Amino acid sequence: MNDDSSSAPQLALIDDDSFSAGLLMRTLEAQGGPEMQWYGNAERGAALLSGVLGGAPRHWPSAVIVDLKAHSGANLEFITAIRRLVASKGISVLVMTAAADSAARAELIAAGAAAVFTRHADVAAYRDEAMAILEFWSLSQRPEAVGM
Repeated sequence: MNDDSSSAPQLALIDDDSFSAGLLMRTLEAQGGPEMQWYGNAERGAALLSGVLGGAPRHWPSAVIVDLKAHSGANLEFITAIRRLVASKGISVLVMTAAADSAARAELIAAGAAAVFTRHADVAAYRDEAMAILEFWSLSQRPEAVGM
């Protein structure tokens, strides 16, 4: 028997701002996104992620979205810290950031981000970026994760 109710949400969110986390979760849900769980700020998120990834694969998220605003290098610092943990499990890390130049984006990718998305103040642009996140996530799914 397969107990799907004990499976983890497909997306984990590491965000140090509760309003921002709620907004992204609501936006992705409204766009038809998968189940998602907010892991909290960098410190709490790293601890929860480490615990979850230490358990059974059915409890692993398929992707982690990182949107840290504590300081300009917070996303890069966090990705560098969790790189080995998520890479060994095949978990994608998606980063939300303020408009960054191509060098900053390249640095995030080199650190282990699978993709970098821009955080927009404009509602329509924010929704478009949320759709881009969902599109990237759906195209990067492992076949066994969706029952193929």
